[in-house]
Amino acid sequence: MRVLSIDPAIRNTGYAVLEGDHNHARALEYGTLSLKSSLPQSACLLAIHHKVQELIEKWQPDELAIEGIIYVQSHRTAISMGSARAATVLAAASHNLPIMEYPPRCVKLAAVGGGSAAKTQVAFMMRAMLQLDETPAPDAADALAIGFTHLAAADPLRAHLFSKRKYI
Repeated sequence: MRVLSIDPAIRNTGYAVLEGDHNHARALEYGTLSLKSSLPQSACLLAIHHKVQELIEKWQPDELAIEGIIYVQSHRTAISMGSARAATVLAAASHNLPIMEYPPRCVKLAAVGGGSAAKTQVAFMMRAMLQLDETPAPDAADALAIGFTHLAAADPLRAHLFSKRKYI
């Protein structure tokens, strides 16, 4: 299976393309789409949408995995995160990709073994488990972890860990 995974945010969207299954996965591409604070939010959303479409056309993934909505204290932050998520979902839906979402705690549990792991722990584990040459930047590491979680969810022995995943 080939999965495109996204950690959505207005200014720094992490992305990753992984291939494999619950026993073995490898990263084909990963990175962070960083956008300047001087850009209006609408331009950022368009850039996110275009980047996701570009990745879909380049890698032809079977599915898209995205981080689920998290509780945030600021309504403004929640709205901007939701907007970035919507730009991603729209791009995937226009290519008829199945879309799965995973709560952040579920992603950290799959990647590190604990639901409250720090970003540095997630990055370290993704480097080790995917045999990367470098430690990925935090947003890219989160995207790698989301993709890793999606592949791990197919493991019948670990399926109970992913009961909160859902198709959107």
